[in-house]
Amino acid sequence: MTRTSPVDVVTDAAKTSALRLVLAQPLYKAATLALFLSGLGISAAAPLIASFLVTELGASLPVAGLYYLTNLTAPIAGYVVGSRSDRSGKRLGLFRICAIAGFAGWMGIAFSTELWMPFVISFVVLGFAGAATSQLFAAIHDQLAARPTSANDGVVAIVRMALTAGWVIGPVLGSFLAAYAGFRAMFVVVAVATLAQIIPLGTLRGTPPASAPEISALPPGAPPFRAMLPLLAFTALYVCVYAGESVKYAYLPLYMNEQLHLAPALSGAIIGIQPLVELALMPLAVIFGRRIGMTRLMAIAAACGVAANICFATTGTPAGLFAGQILMGAVWGVFAALGIIVAQRLLPAAVATASAIFLSSTAVSSAIGGLAGGLGVAAIGLPLVFIIPAAFAAIAVIGLLVMDRREKSRQSVATSD
Repeated sequence: MTRTSPVDVVTDAAKTSALRLVLAQPLYKAATLALFLSGLGISAAAPLIASFLVTELGASLPVAGLYYLTNLTAPIAGYVVGSRSDRSGKRLGLFRICAIAGFAGWMGIAFSTELWMPFVISFVVLGFAGAATSQLFAAIHDQLAARPTSANDGVVAIVRMALTAGWVIGPVLGSFLAAYAGFRAMFVVVAVATLAQIIPLGTLRGTPPASAPEISALPPGAPPFRAMLPLLAFTALYVCVYAGESVKYAYLPLYMNEQLHLAPALSGAIIGIQPLVELALMPLAVIFGRRIGMTRLMAIAAACGVAANICFATTGTPAGLFAGQILMGAVWGVFAALGIIVAQRLLPAAVATASAIFLSSTAVSSAIGGLAGGLGVAAIGLPLVFIIPAAFAAIAVIGLLVMDRREKSRQSVATSD
């Protein structure tokens, strides 16, 4: 009987395409379906939460924008869940708990009768719900690390594409439900979709983390702050890029409906074109990221974010808004495909913590964007408020170029040594 060496196994597996790996492995297939449901739910709610607060609960525009400040608890919740995950290795159990928290949170918002209730629910409950996605990516990383192939990045990109696919359908579905069944019914659907993430996973148990012995040997509070600095710097730049999303989802629908008086179907199409472009570009992002460098490609994408927000601020036509959304699709086609990969590589000894910090940073950026947008719309109004996220994205361009240069300098020194 001929025995196959580990090297032969890896070599054979490397020949397998990323799509075949996703279809062949139960965890990858289940995670793909779960992330689709997650994207469907959150994207249905995100563009309309401000409108719900204004029309149903009587909030002013600045107060509606301040709702996103409630997301500041998400990084804390994400770090707690991620640290627990890295020490226990129980990624999927924590994922299920977080999904249940999300269901409870959105149901609570659906039945809110006072303005303070969505703020408290989001502040206390939904921060933990956001950690669900990071646990899935940590579980995927564990299995990929156990059986490494040249298609690893492609697998992550394909699974991540499912989340984006949900964002293609979600805004249109949310707009339709809100228009014909009301905001509260729409939030009930969001809650059900959030809970339904658990179904594809069934009773699956993830692959134990390869680094579990090392992680458990670390003292409380590990990983140390110094080890986390590169990840935190990268995440801060990502926050600058993503800050524009909360401004856009809070005020672009209001701008289209209240000032431009666009038809609901047209407004939904403008919102939905971004994730469609994102979905198409994600596979290309992995290819070009390998060729020119992931950090440099993300700097180019951040520059597209600057241009997109300038379109929102200055054009005032459906064509201009479509152009802005297409540019934003390019931004997130790159960041969605490569961001989680880069984050996990920056903190390889604690991938769940890295995933949680990076993915929960969207909540921080939403809070920053919500605050900036709330103050900005009060000061300069619509649509000039979109100049603010354009400035944030410009900061990210500069920071990512600096990171890319330093990374290349380190590689040059390592090669010369």
